[in-house]
Amino acid sequence: MSTFVHGEAVWDVACPRRPSRVAGVTMAGFRVADMDALRMVPHPAVTLLLEFGAGSPVVHYAAGRQQGGSLVAGPGLGSGGAVRARGENVECVQVRLSPVVARAILGVSPAGLDGAVVALDELWGREASRIRERLGEVSSWEDRFALTDALLARRHEAGPPVDPEVAWAWRRIVGGRGLVRVDRLAAEVGWSRKRLWSRFHSQIGLPPKRAAKLVRFDHAAHRLVAGGSAAQVAVEAGYADQSHLHRDVVEFTGVTPASVAAEPFLAVDDIAWPGREASAEPGLSSVAGAGP
Repeated sequence: MSTFVHGEAVWDVACPRRPSRVAGVTMAGFRVADMDALRMVPHPAVTLLLEFGAGSPVVHYAAGRQQGGSLVAGPGLGSGGAVRARGENVECVQVRLSPVVARAILGVSPAGLDGAVVALDELWGREASRIRERLGEVSSWEDRFALTDALLARRHEAGPPVDPEVAWAWRRIVGGRGLVRVDRLAAEVGWSRKRLWSRFHSQIGLPPKRAAKLVRFDHAAHRLVAGGSAAQVAVEAGYADQSHLHRDVVEFTGVTPASVAAEPFLAVDDIAWPGREASAEPGLSSVAGAGP
């Protein structure tokens, strides 16, 4: 277990020793005594939060609404910087699901989350309560990760997959850090632009262009946290100029690039998800009619 200190907040962070059995699934464990108004920065993954401790995280979002306990949030939640998480004595396993595998695991498409935070028991019923109880009964993080992984693998095997063309297009977007053209993707899979937009949006939860924008932002934000200057990151991430980067960062976070480096939601990633860019997605695979 590692310790992450940000201001007065101290988080205990655990990482599994082994990768998940399901490609596109990563997880980390958190124990936080006092989580005060943590800004949720949009991320390309679907977030699954399994809480089991004495306390409970509460996410505050749209127009004063809030959701506590174990929950699910779709990709890109938090745009504009308006979503906050709070809680005391929080213990949880946080899972990041590639949208490619999220539909099978959750039982609904990420598009069905409609940009909101959804209580896990609304999707899983009693299974959500059972996994919470089992996570609380074991004493080690490795056992918690193993329990979680077994559940996710079982659900993934039984759930409906996304179209292989959609999965391939998503992985091309991630592999290209968002610097891809939708019409090029459609041509590579042998679909019309309209068909790719419709299938991708319904199965991934975002239109292809928005997904590419989110992936590019995520890469840029983490480069800013790592100490890159706004000018340097704008060039590396493929923005037209520094003003273009500034507009995207403000749109997604509500703060300027100069402030992003102080965001704990981003800064903790190097501890919780080491090597995240290399392990976040399964390898690219070909589909019928696709180019190399």
